[in-house]
Amino acid sequence: MKVDNYLPREAEITKVVQETGINLNIKTFHLRFTDGEAMMEFQPGQFLMLTVYGVGEAPFGLACAPTTDCQEIIISVKETGKVTSALHELQEGDSVGIRGPYGNSFPLEKTSGKDVVFISGGIGLAPLRSLIDYVLHPDLRQDFGRVQMLQAFRSPEDMLYDYEQQRWENSPGTTVKYTIDRPCEGWEHCVGFPHDLIDEELDCQTEDTVYYTCGPPIMIKAVTNELVNLGIDPEDIITTLEMRMSCGLGKCGKCNIGHRYVCKDGPVYSYKELLEMPDEF
Repeated sequence: MKVDNYLPREAEITKVVQETGINLNIKTFHLRFTDGEAMMEFQPGQFLMLTVYGVGEAPFGLACAPTTDCQEIIISVKETGKVTSALHELQEGDSVGIRGPYGNSFPLEKTSGKDVVFISGGIGLAPLRSLIDYVLHPDLRQDFGRVQMLQAFRSPEDMLYDYEQQRWENSPGTTVKYTIDRPCEGWEHCVGFPHDLIDEELDCQTEDTVYYTCGPPIMIKAVTNELVNLGIDPEDIITTLEMRMSCGLGKCGKCNIGHRYVCKDGPVYSYKELLEMPDEF
């Protein structure tokens, strides 16, 4: 194993975006390496290990696309524990450590030339953003078919990337729909949980389509079950698992499910692969 797989590279926080209110408290961090070396090479769907010095380390999915104009690493972080709370206290100019990238990636070869459906819930939009921006990039858009998105949030105040939504909506051959859990004043989009809206709001009857979903585990299960009920092949349903990962290298064993390690064999899986695994995800 290469030594640099264990040693983090220093990166500077160049920008911090407060995505949601303090009740959910999600922030997006833009990071740039300080060592003068080349930008980290990665693929959509991979993750990195981020160190908050003096506090600890945690895994985060990449929320940026590996395109030619990618100069910074972007991650979106929900405040949930010791490391994420410490990260949320950092500001522009502060430094963190980065190891990676790790894991497998979204199957671009399977997706090329096909229609793409993205179904996200809350912070689950973050790892999908890497692929969304890749598919919708002007230099790559012709490699993919029609794009549909159904983005679910608890409330309008919990919407991620509101500054990106107009760009996504305006991309050729792209439809974006939004839903929240409960109706509220001024909301003009869908209301309800995403699995209840798939049949009505999305065209999921085409055979030449790949479906990507990410969000809370209960949402992933509900969405995948609904897609299967609509006749979608489980091999064409792709999701990510990021639970319990600790070292990123398959050494600590904390993320094993049966004989698989999420950090090495994942975090990207087809629903067909999940059906072959113990019911732990």
